[in-house]
Amino acid sequence: MLTVISPAKRLNEKPHALPEGFAPTKPDFAADAVRLAKLARGLTSDQLCALMDISPALGALNHDRFRAFRADAEGRPAAFLFDGDTYAGLEARAMEPDTLRWAQSHLRILSGLYGLLRPLDAIQPYRLEMGSRLANPKGADLYAYWGTKIAKALNAQMAEVGAAVLVNCASQEYFGAVDQKTLKLPIITPVFLEEKGGQAKIVSFWAKKARGAMARFIAQNHLTDPADLRGFNIGGYAFCADMSDATRLVFLRPAQDAAAA
Repeated sequence: MLTVISPAKRLNEKPHALPEGFAPTKPDFAADAVRLAKLARGLTSDQLCALMDISPALGALNHDRFRAFRADAEGRPAAFLFDGDTYAGLEARAMEPDTLRWAQSHLRILSGLYGLLRPLDAIQPYRLEMGSRLANPKGADLYAYWGTKIAKALNAQMAEVGAAVLVNCASQEYFGAVDQKTLKLPIITPVFLEEKGGQAKIVSFWAKKARGAMARFIAQNHLTDPADLRGFNIGGYAFCADMSDATRLVFLRPAQDAAAA
């Protein structure tokens, strides 16, 4: 199996030493990141605020980041730099070497700027959501820019590791950049629900954290059989067969457990 997750808006720029024997890797689409950063560099802070619906302070910060973006600049491993809810569940900085090695081969991060990343790919600090309408030579937004490129890369990488299925632990915004007509293998999407008063619903914060925890669960246990995903029980979740089907695996927990998770 190959697993995909979303990046994060929040970053942790505190240095973190890699385990012995590991080294940062170069993103496959580093040249594309440079091209897109150059386009974003041409925008003012106010235009970046409007593009991503962010505060003036964040607009200024990311304006500075794009101005400093260089092809030869030193980066940091993507899974350690991203610091949102998904990464609280992934806990990449605490991974044992064997788990990190498996993740490097079997986990991918979708990115508006870099397209597709391995956990140890060295990237520069940035913020550019996949849904951003950044005009580019290929169209009006990043979906047009990436086109079928991400799906083709996933096909190649799944073939390389012998994956028979893609596990989608990404958000709709980011997985929308994966052209499903181009993708050759089936997709399984885990869904995490909180149950209260007889009703079950997705709570964004907890769902993001659970998707990261699922990605870690897969890497930690070196899972290759999709049936083994049903054994996920981190944070009090349990597989719900009645609400699931072949492509959508539903995990449910009582809402009161969420506060303690």
